[in-house]
Order: sequence, then C-alpha cells, then structure tokens
Amino acid sequence: QVQLLESGGGSVQAGGSLRLSCATSGYTRSHYCMAWFRQAPGKEREGVALLDSDGDVEYADSVMGRFTISRDNAERPLYLQMNSLKPEDSGMYYCAIDPFFAAGGPCEFYGVEYWGEGTLVTVSS
Repeated sequence: QVQLLESGGGSVQAGGSLRLSCATSGYTRSHYCMAWFRQAPGKEREGVALLDSDGDVEYADSVMGRFTISRDNAERPLYLQMNSLKPEDSGMYYCAIDPFFAAGGPCEFYGVEYWGEGTLVTVSS
C-alpha cells in the first residue's frame, strides 16, 4: 500500500522560506509522477508543482519563480522549497503520486491517486 507522509510545514512571516518534504513508502517503481497540492480554507485544492522521473516539471503560475520541486531519485523524499512566501500561500499542503505513471507517459495533476495527510503552512503579513 502506497503511503505518503508530509513534513516541514510551519508558521513564517511574509518573505520567508520553508522546505516541505514528502516521504514515500510502499511504492517501489523507479518511474514516478509526483505533485504538491495546497488547499486554503474555503477554497478548492489546487496543484502547485509537478515532477516526474523523466525530469519534467510544472508549476502553477502563482508560485513560478518562488517554489522549486525536487527529488534526487525514487528512493529519496520529494521536496518543495518555498521562497518569498506570501500570505496567500497559506494552507494545507499535500503531496500526491500517480501510481500508474510510465516512463515517457503524461504526468498530470489529475493523474494522482494517492495522497498524504498534509502539512500546514501559515504565512503572516
């Protein structure tokens, strides 16, 4: 069973930085498609950043240039480095994985099926 565990959330002032981590267990394939999502109170969950084992990345326009998604290899955690944080970045952050991703295939936000429990990020002005 695939399990994802996020960590690294916290409270920071605007302009600060946080680094989120997502540990994966139960997923032994070397090819992966993983993503970070966030959900603010009263708002829908939105895709923030996407990464696959082919090296393709995608960012939401709202975080482009400020956030960086990374993962060294399939055995290492997924990270989200968040710089120049804004109050509107506040919310619960989730990592997710597409368990059916194949090398060379599409990696899309809507393809993920397994989620972690989330880690809370609060940015004060």
